[in-house]
Amino acid sequence: MLRRAFICFAIFALAACTSGGLNRSPDGVFAPGLAPGQSADGLVVGHRLMDAGEYELALKAYNRAAAQQGLNVDTMSAIGSANLNLGRLGQAERWLRMAVEEDPTFPPAWNNLGVILMERGEIGEASEVFRRAFAADSGNSDEIRDNLRLALAKLENPGNTADQENQNFNLIRRGAGDFALVSDL
Repeated sequence: MLRRAFICFAIFALAACTSGGLNRSPDGVFAPGLAPGQSADGLVVGHRLMDAGEYELALKAYNRAAAQQGLNVDTMSAIGSANLNLGRLGQAERWLRMAVEEDPTFPPAWNNLGVILMERGEIGEASEVFRRAFAADSGNSDEIRDNLRLALAKLENPGNTADQENQNFNLIRRGAGDFALVSDL
């Protein structure tokens, strides 16, 4: 009996020492489908961290992605979005402006830039930015359409402070790094 227990223990110990451990399934807890020594895509890791509310860690993952892939519209927009969630509006705006300059047809970057401008009270520019996001998206995103509608409503009625005080604007994470500005209207 003792010998059988020892053999079972030895088998499990050896299995745990292999690269796949006891669980060789690609759906394990850690980055699925990676070969030993291969690193996960920083953008994917960053998006998962953003979903978990770990914005500082997500920013680090996005910076790693930028170092690996270079500064492209995806990495710049992701870095801007992480800074937006950290409340660093100036840094977020700078990164998102670089992203839309790199690719003027990338709706998430335009949308997130519009959210920042709304947060800063720059309603006129925000409405124009949301128009560009809506056009770049060909009107396919309900969230961008709602953001444009809200920005235009605030632009048309800037003096209605009672209405503005009753609006609770929240940033909602959606997809791969874009945000929607929603209201209780």
